[in-house]
Amino acid sequence: MYATILFDLDGTLTDPKQGITKSVQYALKKLNIIEEDLDKLEAFIGPPLMDSFMEEYALTEVEAKQAVAYYREYFKEKGIYENELYAGIPQLLESLCNQGRQLIVATSKPTVFAEIILKYFQIDKYFTWVCGSNLDGTLVDKTEIIQYILEQKNCQKEATIMIGDRKFDLIGAHNNRIASIAVGYGYGSEEELLNSNPTHYIKTIQELENILSLRNNNHSK
Repeated sequence: MYATILFDLDGTLTDPKQGITKSVQYALKKLNIIEEDLDKLEAFIGPPLMDSFMEEYALTEVEAKQAVAYYREYFKEKGIYENELYAGIPQLLESLCNQGRQLIVATSKPTVFAEIILKYFQIDKYFTWVCGSNLDGTLVDKTEIIQYILEQKNCQKEATIMIGDRKFDLIGAHNNRIASIAVGYGYGSEEELLNSNPTHYIKTIQELENILSLRNNNHSK
């Protein structure tokens, strides 16, 4: 069974839509870009912020850095708490810990914010480590984050699995030659997730729990 389980945060453990999209909306307004429809900002959930600002609104690198700074103004005061824990997650984490699994958060969100969110929802006790990005913009790529975890924790790749809701999580797992689970209840479309060739694809927390109870060689799409 998988001894080490890496969890993405946004869209996998929690539903961060309101906080992230409102923070993006705030940042865009500061740059004189008005976006009233929060649904249009869902693309910002998952990828590194800098990349999203440049791709979604054609901002230059300098403008995107300023947008990230504005984003954090709102996020650290309000957006970080405009978040919901997915039903069933605490029970899943407790069950996995009771089985002796090592649980680690692998997120592109800055570590300092991720730790606050986990503590806010009282699930920090289940994780041995939270590995996120740095506030200076380094260590944001999911491939690099997973590689760093594997090296620092000396994880056995065949006994490690990555769980996430966007292609970045699955690509990162593939690049590091570890198994992956794509969760369909988050913010990646079914097409996006299946095109990334995850080891498993599930749609509910119950399915996730069932997969994690299987042995390594019982893979299914």
